[in-house]
Amino acid sequence: MGTVTPSGRFAAIKPLWLVPARVYLQRRASRTLLMHAVRGFSRVLLLVAADTAAFLVARAALVAALDGLPIEPLDEATRWVVPALGAYGGWQMAVGLVVGLLVAGAYHSGDDWRSPRKMLSGVALAVGLVLWRDLWLRDIFSVVAHYMAAVAGLGLTVLCTRLTLSFLISRFIRLYHSPAERVLLVGSPDDPASRRVRERLSLHGSMEVVGWISPQGAASPGGTQDKVLGSIDDLWTVLKDNPVDTVVLCGFVSDAQHRLLLEAVVSAGGRLLAVSRYDRLGWVRPSPVSYRSLSFMELTVPSLRAQQLWVKRMVDLTGAGLGLLLISPLLTLIALAIKLDSRGPVFFAQERVGQGGRTFRMMKFRTMRVGADAEKAKLAHLNTSGDARLFKIPNDPRVTRVGAILRKWSLDELPQLFNVLRGDMSIVGPRPFFESDLATYREHHFGRLGALPGITGLWQVSGRSSITDFEEVVRLDCEYIHRWSLWLDVEILLKTLPAVVRRTGAY
Repeated sequence: MGTVTPSGRFAAIKPLWLVPARVYLQRRASRTLLMHAVRGFSRVLLLVAADTAAFLVARAALVAALDGLPIEPLDEATRWVVPALGAYGGWQMAVGLVVGLLVAGAYHSGDDWRSPRKMLSGVALAVGLVLWRDLWLRDIFSVVAHYMAAVAGLGLTVLCTRLTLSFLISRFIRLYHSPAERVLLVGSPDDPASRRVRERLSLHGSMEVVGWISPQGAASPGGTQDKVLGSIDDLWTVLKDNPVDTVVLCGFVSDAQHRLLLEAVVSAGGRLLAVSRYDRLGWVRPSPVSYRSLSFMELTVPSLRAQQLWVKRMVDLTGAGLGLLLISPLLTLIALAIKLDSRGPVFFAQERVGQGGRTFRMMKFRTMRVGADAEKAKLAHLNTSGDARLFKIPNDPRVTRVGAILRKWSLDELPQLFNVLRGDMSIVGPRPFFESDLATYREHHFGRLGALPGITGLWQVSGRSSITDFEEVVRLDCEYIHRWSLWLDVEILLKTLPAVVRRTGAY
């Protein structure tokens, strides 16, 4: 992919063929992520409903047993094989069942929720949680008898309920043509092992194979499921022209092809599954998953998880809202100082580029005199970075007296909390750059557009203005996106205050 021509506003380009494939996929990624999240939420909701139904059925059977069996002549130990209802047949057991199945992994994707081993493990844990107290209050033999009877009865009911649910889901998808998960296969349709993967996935009613990507070959005609759409070098265009939820790597590819494959799927917001088992590759976190007893390794990064992004957004809203409330007196004092120091507005809004190449107006406190942008060309020779994309001038003559203080302590950035509330920015993320810089971007530079820009980030806590190499800035931004987690955000926030106090690279 070449550079973007600087004609017109980048975000205003209408014809899709003029938008770089990578940026187009980043824009479409939110819809793909939403589909994965909806599928995951629907799966958990259905499973909780099925498990609740299983519990109610088991409870009804227990009531019938208690009402119909002549247990009076039996000794006290045998009575506990058919336990009294009380706490053991109430909401405690229902909650314990959901918690036990959750801990056992019986709500995971793939075939995990159909696994009898995980179901029985979850039921055994649930019953153990409820009966734990009785170990210290009752005879151990009666507790063991109670435990075994409850695990057998409830386990059998959960197993039957989930198998029924699996059958009904498959029938519903086939009868009503429910939207399927669109799958792109990477490999050769003529390879027996790859064809076996395709055949097994076709049996999975919720998956639709849209075609193949050949590691070397070019596009070729064929049936819908055997059609080669292009080579790995064509992957960006193929993903742009064919909405895909999941990409399955059926064989081995070179390191360069694997990086390209992973980068493209991540940008598109999809999942990458590999039939072959891969060791940990840098920031990639492989995790096992199975479909129809066929083992895969899901190669993913934290930024793919829509649920985690929603948590990040909730943290942003809470942090920005509370932050603005707490620092409102400080904002008022800064605004008054700016007004008294120089003529002009209190705030300065500037067009910046955010996630997926979208532009937004970034808010800051004004730190320069009015008309400072028009003087930028005259001062270009003072730029210490030597790169127009990192315009940094120590002792910039355009900066006002109050502005110098605000910049030194990074207080001019505080109004960006309003951008966070609007959803243009995040508290932590890559630093937003100017729209004009996109004209000089090379292919790997677009990776930094894969997340919402932040008020602070890995670049800022690593040196801020002292880092004058644009490639290093891009590397740090991309590293943040690839390594993203809430703990990383917390780590960066904890490092931000010391970086501000030291005033390292701040001017």
